[in-house]
Amino acid sequence: MTTPAPRATHHPARFAGTPPRARRGAGPTVHPLLDKEGCRRQPAGWLLAFLLLMIPLGTRAALFDDVEARKQIVQLRNETQARDKAIEERLSAIDARLAQMDSSGQNRVVDLAQLLDSLKQELAKLRGQIEVLANQTETLERRQKDLYVDLDNRLRKLEQSQSQLHEKLTQGDRNAAAEKQAYETALNQFKLGNYQLAITGFQTFMTSYSGSELVPSAQYWIGNAHYAMRDYKSAIVAQQKVVKSWPENPKAPDALLNIASAQAELGQSSAARETLRGLVKKYPSSSAAEQAKQRLATKSK
Repeated sequence: MTTPAPRATHHPARFAGTPPRARRGAGPTVHPLLDKEGCRRQPAGWLLAFLLLMIPLGTRAALFDDVEARKQIVQLRNETQARDKAIEERLSAIDARLAQMDSSGQNRVVDLAQLLDSLKQELAKLRGQIEVLANQTETLERRQKDLYVDLDNRLRKLEQSQSQLHEKLTQGDRNAAAEKQAYETALNQFKLGNYQLAITGFQTFMTSYSGSELVPSAQYWIGNAHYAMRDYKSAIVAQQKVVKSWPENPKAPDALLNIASAQAELGQSSAARETLRGLVKKYPSSSAAEQAKQRLATKSK
């Protein structure tokens, strides 16, 4: 904004018709309206002159200041109008540029809208795939859970079976040890010559361990104990039980040989020879059959 010029206190030369200031040394200058000619030519001059004379000097200075202010206002108005015009021109240019931007922006908006639609479609597809995967995952989790439960049940059953088997094996080991101990105890009694104790021990063993593989051997040693005690009839009965009950057992040939021996002690020579012949015929490859052959050869001489 233009800074207003300093006020002038008195500018009489600015009024139209005001005569220039008199030169130095001249007489007092009378205003044209106040001289006689002026009054005669302009009858209203008296009134104007009178009013001018009546206005105080400060007021007249203010009137001159208002004229200067009006000039400044006119100048400011012109400058404002120029600025407004410049601003309007700039706004017009901006509007034109915005119009251009709007036309290109509309194309971009269309492109963005198409891109957004395609993204929405892709998002819908992805959501569908996610739902399918979620269902598959849920189904798989249920199957895995069922599989884990079934596997856990099977493992528990297997553990129980293993535990029972281990217990049976442990019990079997204990039973086998006790079984062997009972058999060895009775056999030791036989070796010591305590035949009756040996018979009792073997009978107890056969009752306690009826399913043992050593039962035929126990019955065989009972027959031998009776033979050692010269109870030949009881010996024959005991050994015949071995032959009848366990004919495939390795002790069966020895039992027939002991029967023949007991028959010979009882004086039953024919029965003894018949028993030896049956032994050779039934168990030809056994060691007892070799002994039977030797006895048959000796008695035939």
